[in-house]
Amino acid sequence: MSTFVLVPGAWLGGWVWKKVTPLLQEKGHRVYPVTLTGTGNRVHLASKDVGMETAIQDVMSIIEYNDLDDIVLVGHSFAGKVVAPVADRAHKKVKMILYLDAARPEKIRGPQAAFNPSEFPRPPGSWEVPFSEKVIEMIGKDVQGADREWMLAKATPWPVRHAADPISLSEKFDAVKSAYIFCTGSGDPVDEIVAGKWGKLEGPYKIMDTGHWPMITKPKELVEDMLSLTSS
Repeated sequence: MSTFVLVPGAWLGGWVWKKVTPLLQEKGHRVYPVTLTGTGNRVHLASKDVGMETAIQDVMSIIEYNDLDDIVLVGHSFAGKVVAPVADRAHKKVKMILYLDAARPEKIRGPQAAFNPSEFPRPPGSWEVPFSEKVIEMIGKDVQGADREWMLAKATPWPVRHAADPISLSEKFDAVKSAYIFCTGSGDPVDEIVAGKWGKLEGPYKIMDTGHWPMITKPKELVEDMLSLTSS
């Protein structure tokens, strides 16, 4: 049995794991979907001050107040830069990081992983990036029908500091195991990534023929890959 802590990417909350959570639980695993401050059912807490440290503390609190250990930290999309510092700080409790079509921080000292989400437009001066059907078309065209309607109804604006804030990792992070799932339809050059052109992969990987949200479009296949990668 494993303990999965599922951290969603931009615009999402714990709701996005709705199809995945029961599939993992049916196999005997413990599952903790996370909703970061300012998103999902915590959207009422959104403000210009919500940034990476808030997100990191959100996950650290889940670990602390549920007495979790031997954790598989799953970070989707931008949340790769959330789970990495969490694993750094809680390294004795983390079995592995699983990067799900996610940002992959490097094992270096010093600030990293800040970026400007300029490909997703926002109103001038706004501290949030809105979600729209255009975003789905850009990185997840396979979300269709009722799934698309559900996603558009539940997604909330993304605090821009989640992108803009850098993170820093200590030497404790270097020993944390990693695994990866890449999605062919999200716009990233998967072939180049697995060939090492965008940085060395530090562990095993799977490739899924999906857009950026396989937890919505192919939950069964996603769970199979998750368990395959984390079972060793």
